[in-house]
Parts: sequence; structure tokens; C-alpha cells
Amino acid sequence: MRPADSTSDEYGENLAGASILVIDDEPGMRNFLTKILAPRCKRVEQAASAAAASAILDQAHFDLIILDNLMPGKTGLEWVQEQRRVGLFADTILVTAYADLETAILALRAGVADFVLKPFRANQILNSIARALDRKYLRRENYLLKHELSAEGATGRGRLLGKSAAISQARDMLHRLAPLPTPVLFTGASGTGKEIAARTLHSLSDRAEKPFVAVNCAAIAPDRIAHELFGQIDDQNRRRDGLFLHADGGTLFLDEVAQMPDQVQAALLRVLEDQRVRPVGAERDIPLNLRFLFATNADLQQAVADGRFRADLYHRINVVEIQMPPLKDRVEDIVELAALFMEQFASSLGMAALELNEDTLLKFSRYDWPGNVRELRNLIERSVILGEFPEEFAGKGGITGVAAVESLDLVTQRHIMHVLDACDGNRAEAARRLGVSRKTVDRKCSSWEV
Repeated sequence: MRPADSTSDEYGENLAGASILVIDDEPGMRNFLTKILAPRCKRVEQAASAAAASAILDQAHFDLIILDNLMPGKTGLEWVQEQRRVGLFADTILVTAYADLETAILALRAGVADFVLKPFRANQILNSIARALDRKYLRRENYLLKHELSAEGATGRGRLLGKSAAISQARDMLHRLAPLPTPVLFTGASGTGKEIAARTLHSLSDRAEKPFVAVNCAAIAPDRIAHELFGQIDDQNRRRDGLFLHADGGTLFLDEVAQMPDQVQAALLRVLEDQRVRPVGAERDIPLNLRFLFATNADLQQAVADGRFRADLYHRINVVEIQMPPLKDRVEDIVELAALFMEQFASSLGMAALELNEDTLLKFSRYDWPGNVRELRNLIERSVILGEFPEEFAGKGGITGVAAVESLDLVTQRHIMHVLDACDGNRAEAARRLGVSRKTVDRKCSSWEV
């Protein structure tokens, strides 16, 4: 089979990455379709009968099926209807010499994507395939866009900002893991940027151009989460692709994974081990090509001990753990974050930016931020809307927006001195609490002549 090349350009980029199954009892037609498709798509296989096609589908998944309607034993439509019941999720193009109204109605009910009448030319079937694939990926993009807009984490886009030792360590780990398929577990308190870190990892990987699908397991009703994730076939044999299939080829990020019901945990474990998913109501598994990322703010080890989370699943997802630091442990990043949020909200809301003066920044640095970066972001947004900071953060005189970064050294100095005071001047202990080396503390103190 020859690889896809530039001949696929005129029929769209989706054809180049497609896998297609040709089903026809006539060898001449199978060979003709294979000859025109092989140079243009990723994979093409052929079957001489409905039984042979069923056996192939038990082992592999295809984006599109080209099917002759008149074959020995059963018609193409009968085969499609039968396969829908057991779990056929590929789009289908029906090739037929007869297209009466009854056949058209049955085909629509069976979910056939298009008709091609015999005899046909190569460009006719290629155009039909291109249209079917374009519709397939347009449906996927629309679904993912709606999911993104409705998801609780839709505001989770952004950059992993900061130069503190804690966040730099996390960023370095992301770069190391980016080229690998290894599952990653992001842990840390709510608001520490677990989804942003996951998106950063995806953007650094070779899957960056493929979908990134974020799912908040706690936001989906327990009786619906299996249908949402795995997809389903209903009583009328209508298929509904799940988020696993929509994310295929890209990255799936499962947030609040500790909230996943036990039966879904068991199904997820099978998916991770086999890289195959079985939609609810289906009898056939569908192979997947997914990078799995997970996040939780819960203590999963304790959840395992309490019997609320499967031990085998915990060990499967916890191959590499990245602990996202709370904002109070990266206080030197507060100025950069606050300045960025101030600029963003002033611009998006069309309102004046507030002054981030030294008094306000010092109060920011002394606050514990139990809601972490999310709390800081919300505070800045609320303050821009109201035109002032809350009284406990208000200061006098100062600088505005991005220029506040110039006070980073001042905030860093005050924070380090505050930690040193808490440690009775013990620089080694202060360095341990700050997450930096003893040499860093010594160098800072020397520059401040302390």
C-alpha cells in the first residue's frame, strides 16, 4: 500500500488520514476502488463478502465504508442495519445500480452517508468520500466546540506562567513528558492550574494539532457519564459517539477523576489497558489512539484505602505524577500573574486597569490564597468591574498593569525576609520552605546587604 501524497489535496486533507474498507463481491470493483484510494488515504482494505467484512471490523476500526448494495446472501443495507446493532460507528457510502425511494428511506434510517450510482467515474466516488469525511469531522468539531463552551473548565485556557522554582520544575517535567505516550496524573488543590498544565503538555506533544478534550467527571451525572465518555447505541440502533471517540488521535483530560463511579472506573481501566472502547449497548470494541491525562484535588491514596477508588486503576494512571504548587508557595509569581490578569480584564471588559502598587502587591504576597491562581484571577476581574480593590488589598500610589512586574524584586525580598523571620534566621530551613537552594537565599541576602 502506498502512502498518502499530494494527490489527496484536491479532495481535502481528511482523506489523507482516513482508513477505508471496501466491500464488494466483484473483484474488478474492489481492485478499482483500492487502486484509486491507496495513493490518497492512510489505509484501505477490501472484503469480498458481508461475512468477511464483519470479521475485519471485529479486529479494526475504519473511518469510512464503501459498500455495494447487491451482494450474495444479504443486501448491503441489511448488513449495515445488522452491524449498527452490534456497534458500527463508521460512516457508510452505498454503491448501487438502483436508488428507488424505499431504498433511500431505509438507507437514511440505517445512517448511510451517501449514495453513488453505478456506473461511476473515479472523481465521483472520491468527491463522495471527501464530502462524507468533511461532514464527519465537521460534526466532531461542532460537538467538541459545544462541549468546550458548556464545560466548567472552558475558561481553563492560558499559559503556564511564572518563574518560581516550583512552577519551573513542573514546566521542565512537561517538556520531558511531551514526546511520550505515558499517562500523567496532575495533583494539587483546586485552582492551581492543573488543566492549564495539561493543555501545555498537549501543545508540546506531537498531538498538538489533534483535539484536546477536557472532561470534568464531577460535572456529569453518575448515570450519564458512561454514555458521555464511551458513546452508545440506542434502542433504534442510532449511534452516538462519546468523548473518547471524538478525542481519538488527540489527548483526553479527565479532571476530578476521583469522582468517577466505580463501574466507570472498571471500564476506564479496560480502555487504558487495551486502548479499545466499547460503547454502551454495543457488542464490538473500537480501537483508540489517545493520550490520557488525569487530574484530581483529592488524596487518591486515601480514596483507595477507603475503597472509593480502585487500586488497580490508581496504579495505572499514576505512572507519572506532577504536583501543581499552591500560589502561596510561588509568591514570586504573583506580580506577573496579577499584571497579566489586570491587562486581560481591562481589555476584554473595556474598563480602566487598576493600579497594582507596592502596598497592594505586598498584601497579595502575604495572603494565603486558598483558591490559588483561580482566586487571584477572580479577584482581579471583580476589582476591575467594581473599579477598586477590596479594602484588605487596597494600597496607595503606584503603577499600573504590566509595569507592576518591576516590583517583583521588592515582593520577593519581603517574602524571603518574612520566611527567614519565621525560621529565626536559619537560611537552610528557609530555603527548604521556599523550594530553592541555600545558595539562592545566600545570593539574594547578599544583594540586599542583609
